[in-house]
Amino acid sequence: MSTDISFKKINNLAIPALIAGIAEPLLSITDTAIIGNIDKNATESLAAVGIVGAFISMLIWVFGQIRSAISSIVSQYVGANKLDQVKSLPAQAIAIVVLGSLVVLAISYPFAKQIFQFYNASGTVLEYCITYFKIRIFGFPFSLFVFAVFGVFRGLQNTFYPMIIAIIGALLNIVLDLAFVYGIEGFLPAMNIEGAAYASVIAQIIMAIISVVLLMKKTSITLQLNLPFHKEIPRLLGMIGNLFIRTIALNTALYFATSYATGYGKEYIAAYTIGINLWLLGAFMIDGYSSAGNILSGKLLGAKDYKTLITLSNKLFKYGFSTGVLVAIIGFIFYNFVGLIFTKDDLVLEKFNDVFWIVLIIQPINAITFIFDGMFKGMGEMKYLRNLLILSTALVFIPTLLIFDYYNLKLTAIWIAFIFWMVARGLPLIIKFRNKFLPLINN
Repeated sequence: MSTDISFKKINNLAIPALIAGIAEPLLSITDTAIIGNIDKNATESLAAVGIVGAFISMLIWVFGQIRSAISSIVSQYVGANKLDQVKSLPAQAIAIVVLGSLVVLAISYPFAKQIFQFYNASGTVLEYCITYFKIRIFGFPFSLFVFAVFGVFRGLQNTFYPMIIAIIGALLNIVLDLAFVYGIEGFLPAMNIEGAAYASVIAQIIMAIISVVLLMKKTSITLQLNLPFHKEIPRLLGMIGNLFIRTIALNTALYFATSYATGYGKEYIAAYTIGINLWLLGAFMIDGYSSAGNILSGKLLGAKDYKTLITLSNKLFKYGFSTGVLVAIIGFIFYNFVGLIFTKDDLVLEKFNDVFWIVLIIQPINAITFIFDGMFKGMGEMKYLRNLLILSTALVFIPTLLIFDYYNLKLTAIWIAFIFWMVARGLPLIIKFRNKFLPLINN
């Protein structure tokens, strides 16, 4: 039976995945917008949220690759009509990644000060970083659990339940943020930056609970941990290992960006925080089509339907590029109003508006890169993705940043480096994909 890759089918996967994908950046953006408007030390608090957010996002991206690995294997088994043979794998994979997250929590918690000094934080900003991190890090294991469950649902060609979980988590986070940060007169004192951290942790715990319920009630996948390990565990760990190294390379780029922005001054890191959160939001919105590519490419590869795989890539290219252009156009329409959502500080707004146009024009490039990145993950091509990101970070992002920083372009240097980086990540994927699968069709 051929796999349906119609516009309707793709969007039935992409739109829920899009909504689910923005959960984590929306948590950070909510914190950013609300913290940026508190009465006391708003700029310092905003800077701290940005620095800690960069570090926690790094942790989530490094360990959250379990989602792509699980999705890839499960979807390939679905494509080969062998789902019954992989039902015990998810519980084992989830146990491994959650155990790893607890180890990371135990190691990073005592060294919070040293971690954020490494990001060039100092004074009040450093104090706020430590306060925010020592609360929010407790949500890390729950986030990874949710990511792993999302991978199971994706492998089963289902993005609807992850969307439901993400919507509930995002809305709950907004409500708790407003209550905890600003307080409720006569009932709850304002907790400022601590309140934002508590709101995120509670939202992540609730999302994890809902994930368990839906997985147990709506699928045939069990969370009961059984031994011996599934035969696919070595391949899964190999995928995770490659993605782990790849994500370290990715976060090396983000570290350099955050560290340089912090070194320029508190107004610069505050402006960068707004920009990177909007960049991530746009990326995750576009990532809906990347998720559809991830889900369907694994299934098509499992079925050895290479012709449909090529057709899928062409369709996703058009849909993703159009979405990226639309995001950019909306951003330009509201160019002078977006920054005001996050801060009223004139210096921060000036620095942000100087570079926001770069954040916008990169969106179509992001779209193409993320779509092919998602397809390669779905096909299990983790080693190639690893090598490509290492090379693009070492040979493109860092040298570009250093060159433009030398000319004192500051935030502009950072965002120009992001443009070159995304091109270097996306173009080789397109070339390799077509060189690999076009001959298979002809044969």
